[in-house]
Amino acid sequence: MNINTALSTCLQTGLRFGIFVIMLTAMGCESPPDATAKASAIQPQALSCEYLPNPSVVDVAHPRMAWINLPTGNQRGLSQTAYQIRVASTQAKLETPDLWDSEKVLSAASNRIEYAGQALGSRQECWWQVRVWDQDDKPSGWSDPGFWRMGLLNPGDWQAEWIGAPWQGEEAFPKPDGGPNGIPQDFGPPAPMLRKAFEVKKEVARAVVYVTGLGYFELYVNGEKVGNDVLVPNQTNYGKRPSLANSLINVPDDFRRYKVMYLAYDLTEQLQPGKNVLGSILGNGFYNPAKFWCEGYGTPRFLAQLHLTYTDGSQEVVVTDESWKAAKSPILMNMVYYGETYDARLEQKGWSAPGFDDSAWEHAVKKKAPAGDLVAHTAHPDKVTERLQPVAIKQIGEGHYQVDFGVEISGWVRLNEVEGPAGQQVDIAFNGNLYSGENTYIFKGEGKESYAPRFNWFVFSGIDIKNWPGELRSEHLTAEAVNTYIEETAVFETSNPLFNELNVIWKRSQTDNMHGGIASDCPHRERNGYTGDGQVACQTVIHHFDARNFYHKWIQDIYDAQIEATGYVPNGAPWQPGCGGGVAWGAAICLMPWDFYVHYGSVDMLEDTYEGMKGYIRYMQTWVDEAGIMFSQRKGGNGEVLKWFNLSDWEVYNDRSGTAIADGLVHTFYFWQCADIAAKTAAVLGFEEDAETYRALAGQTKAAFVQRFYDEKAESFGNHGSNIFALQMGLEEPIKAKALLALQQNIEANGGHPYSGIFGTRYLFEVLAENDLNELAYQIMNRREEPSFGRWLDLGSTTTRESWTDGKGSFNHPMFGGGFTWFYRNLAGMQALPAKPGYQEIIFKPQPVEALDFVTYQNQTVYGEAGIAWKQADDRFSMEVTVPVGSTAKVYVPAAKLEAITESGKSPGSSPGVQHLGAAGDYQLFAVGSGRYQFEVSR
Repeated sequence: MNINTALSTCLQTGLRFGIFVIMLTAMGCESPPDATAKASAIQPQALSCEYLPNPSVVDVAHPRMAWINLPTGNQRGLSQTAYQIRVASTQAKLETPDLWDSEKVLSAASNRIEYAGQALGSRQECWWQVRVWDQDDKPSGWSDPGFWRMGLLNPGDWQAEWIGAPWQGEEAFPKPDGGPNGIPQDFGPPAPMLRKAFEVKKEVARAVVYVTGLGYFELYVNGEKVGNDVLVPNQTNYGKRPSLANSLINVPDDFRRYKVMYLAYDLTEQLQPGKNVLGSILGNGFYNPAKFWCEGYGTPRFLAQLHLTYTDGSQEVVVTDESWKAAKSPILMNMVYYGETYDARLEQKGWSAPGFDDSAWEHAVKKKAPAGDLVAHTAHPDKVTERLQPVAIKQIGEGHYQVDFGVEISGWVRLNEVEGPAGQQVDIAFNGNLYSGENTYIFKGEGKESYAPRFNWFVFSGIDIKNWPGELRSEHLTAEAVNTYIEETAVFETSNPLFNELNVIWKRSQTDNMHGGIASDCPHRERNGYTGDGQVACQTVIHHFDARNFYHKWIQDIYDAQIEATGYVPNGAPWQPGCGGGVAWGAAICLMPWDFYVHYGSVDMLEDTYEGMKGYIRYMQTWVDEAGIMFSQRKGGNGEVLKWFNLSDWEVYNDRSGTAIADGLVHTFYFWQCADIAAKTAAVLGFEEDAETYRALAGQTKAAFVQRFYDEKAESFGNHGSNIFALQMGLEEPIKAKALLALQQNIEANGGHPYSGIFGTRYLFEVLAENDLNELAYQIMNRREEPSFGRWLDLGSTTTRESWTDGKGSFNHPMFGGGFTWFYRNLAGMQALPAKPGYQEIIFKPQPVEALDFVTYQNQTVYGEAGIAWKQADDRFSMEVTVPVGSTAKVYVPAAKLEAITESGKSPGSSPGVQHLGAAGDYQLFAVGSGRYQFEVSR
């Protein structure tokens, strides 16, 4: 019986409405809505899968889903008590899902919910929705649909072959002579173009291409570039490089895993009946870099597999093979470290479109498949993220101009509709303080021309252009910033303009260094994913960006780069043999997953990396002496101890000898920290025996550290950050008080300036703030003379630098930004609680300083927006906190007496959702649920 029949029966028999309800319920239908029923107070939004909205390709057997519950009103204390997920093969089938219906699940979880439906096969498309029940058991409406697509899950699914240019062999370009500053004499042949004509003979229901190219590729269909991705695929350890063992920093080529990432693009709307063409241009990228810092893999190669599904149910596959055609492109030179040369006279109009005569093109040839596994590119790629117009143009001579774009970016300059005579060569040099390559464009001479580089990036705030045809006008140029896409989710602002500016230049430096799904040390000189730089800035990144997808990919790279046999974690990942570092660099395998877990609440991150943590501790123990002190003395290929394996802190001020702080002190600190994190990780994962083992190891290491490095006569652990490390470990009295006094004396002796290296500075400000010295932390951060953060601004920097010393090193290094966590965690006062990770419970504990009138910080957590804004005047202090749905908070209000506090104009005792827990030092402590709260203190 259907609904219409039931209704007709009811009307004919005169049955009352209540009986009709019973009939519908018996049929499995929902009861008609009660007009007086209370609507749900929350609604799920912002659906994501594997940390991406609507990922185009996923190869996890059981993809993980997430959503954020938003309040539908202003009610406090909202929470999710249950959810229901439905997944279907098409959007139309969501009403009666054919893949999975979780039914109602009693749970507050909304993050990393694992798919548990029918087994998903290769290329399966999945549409999904979620609804939730609030704290009153009222269901929300269904969310807007989300989507993901499965990739090619089995090696046998790949029918395509790797292909490339017939004029190029297999071997990568050799490194040039001249060390770090060496430049090759020969940059090889032009970038290859590849094309394949094919016919579509039926109506297409769906067309999806699975594609990758090394080092970089662009994909074209019917004359148009596909998508807005650039510099794809993301960087990984692509395969074996036998010469690695012969490098100065001689890490064996025996990593846990090698992989190549492939993307998926839906071409359904871009194909046409009849003739079609797929095309690609290949760049060298990091697959063929020819640079001192790197070891290449081979020459460019390409892999593509287009699956056509017709409306009649039949299928066809177009793959890369030797039937493809190849020709040399107008890109005469493309090298990620050296730049690009483009000769527009060599363009072949319509080369990737139907109707083009490719009879003069050669056939492509097969290339060796990289050793790496093909894995789905379930990660944000690089994109053009910002466009800047010139702020000043200065003519130096005929055709010679200097152009200022105002801020330093990594990216390129686009030429917009410029006219010039055929053969006119324009040379562009970039003003980053370290060399990042050069760009040359040669005009075709047939009207207005536009151009931008494809396979490299430059670092600059300004450029020098020579041989420009005619007058250079602002509209001719656009600077395009390029980086791995990452969403900025936070707001930080204070009444001190210096702090605001420091935060801005750090953010720019950080994004300038994000390419290929890794964070580099500097975007011009080395461009490599240094793990030490990564771990020291990780928390600062998390406090400003939605970095879940970014770090999920990069932490996998770090784990994959580990040498399983020894547990050693290299100084960079993906590994390049120019990455110098030491114990603190490898410690990233412990620190970064833990930071990720604390701030994003993803237990699977710990599950995925726990073996890596244990392995690295096992490696560290090989350098621990009988007294419990770690002192790494790893040797290079010549049998001598190699500095670049064994660094301690980096860029300690005026440490010209590199011995200002004991290597063993820093090594032992990180040994302790890794053991401490392993203990906490084991406890989270339920490995109690392991947890006890690592807790004991951490305790023993701390005791050994104090025994070895505390100087009883000097009542100090030493200068240059030594006391910072000791205090970060947690000391017992009376040594704690003496170390704290010694730290203050260290700072005073250095004129009240920061002076420690990147690792000491990471903890400096928080150590001071957590030991009642927040005013001192403020004073140090507020300095403008060398050495200081403010000095960089006075020197004109728009990015953070590598060194405290004027003029030294790179002017675009985000690593010192690790100390900026003090801005958000202490000064503003918002912290995640490890015991309830992912901001399930939030700590709001502002630490106001006399010189500031206000501080605001807010960020998007996995539960939604959370934040704090405080301000103070002579007789008033106020703070507003925001707690997202599903979170609770402990709120510390700086007040000696409860009677001095109001919340939203009421006494806290009569304010809904506010519970006073008592005094806590100089604060009154309250517990609150979700919502917005306005506390005010009368002083």
